Amino acid sequence: MKRLLLIIPTLDRGGAEKQLTMLAAGLPRDQFDVHVCLLTRSGPLAETLRAHDVPIIEIHKRRKLDPVAYLRLKKEIKRLRPEIVHTWIFAANSYGRSAAQTVKVPHIICGERCVDPWKQGYELAIDRYLDRKTDKIAVNSTGVEQFYVEKGRNAKKFVVIPNGIDATPPEPLQTREQLLRQLQLPYDARLLIAVGRLWPQKRLKDLIWSIDILGRIRKDVHLLIVGDGPQRDRLMKFSRQNHTQNNVHFLGARDDVPQLIAHADCFLLASGYEGQSNALMEAMVAGVPAIVSDIPGNRDLVIPEKTGFLIPLGQRAEYARYVNRVLDDNDLHQRLGQAAQERIAAEFSIPQMIERHVALYNDVTSA
Repeated sequence: MKRLLLIIPTLDRGGAEKQLTMLAAGLPRDQFDVHVCLLTRSGPLAETLRAHDVPIIEIHKRRKLDPVAYLRLKKEIKRLRPEIVHTWIFAANSYGRSAAQTVKVPHIICGERCVDPWKQGYELAIDRYLDRKTDKIAVNSTGVEQFYVEKGRNAKKFVVIPNGIDATPPEPLQTREQLLRQLQLPYDARLLIAVGRLWPQKRLKDLIWSIDILGRIRKDVHLLIVGDGPQRDRLMKFSRQNHTQNNVHFLGARDDVPQLIAHADCFLLASGYEGQSNALMEAMVAGVPAIVSDIPGNRDLVIPEKTGFLIPLGQRAEYARYVNRVLDDNDLHQRLGQAAQERIAAEFSIPQMIERHVALYNDVTSA
């Protein structure tokens, strides 16, 4: 049996955190003794790990540079003596890999989950330095791999393991009519949904602009923006300035995102960069046609004209054009949604994600 230590900053409801939680809970117990280490603090996903009897260690890192936390982490790794350490996200990749290398863990895997244009030169240098004693770099899309190879990291070390998702379409918690009443929308409203943190990466202004354009040819379209973030007030002001405030609705953070998506007529994503969008995958599971930005992470999921549409970055009018096309063609809507469901079930299920990790862990330990 292999002892595996997964290290991540928190267990908030983020994409990487969800994937780690599903992996830790689903790995075969006759092959892996799984432990999870939280570099900064816990979060709501910890309940799932506890329900599956996965031990959790908290380091309580308090600052960007925290030598005490580093020593505490090193001590815990030395105590556990794992055969494999798999780190997730930059802070854990830095602290975790350095500590694991210092105490001579036999096998180390680095997890990169997103294209990270925010990284400065010294952060990319840290990545490359720690890569020297890292067995593999696990990424969730070819876009992430491409980004980091272009930043000078060793292409031979990358392994692409797509995100996994429950391929069972969600059961709505309420009827569409009840949702429309709750949101105080007309009974014939056509619902578009966008999900994500409200910050520049998501380019939500592009979608608000597209609603302004759509409003000139039809009056039944309403955009539901689910999520919160530092740009909330600015985006609400932008919507008022564009006179779309009656058709753009900010719902904040919600726990029923899959159920909301199930009632949508289209899913929209305008991001400038992504790793692999969990929200997009949830829309495909629900059979909702996706109209998304043409970026590497989205290209791994959406096949143009078959499971959705890819829009050149920043082409706001194109979102309006394709939304109108899907809303006016029931056959197209149904065909796109069914093909999206089939694609997720065939290639992006949770068991497949777990099996690919098992193969990775077996490969590095047998090399």
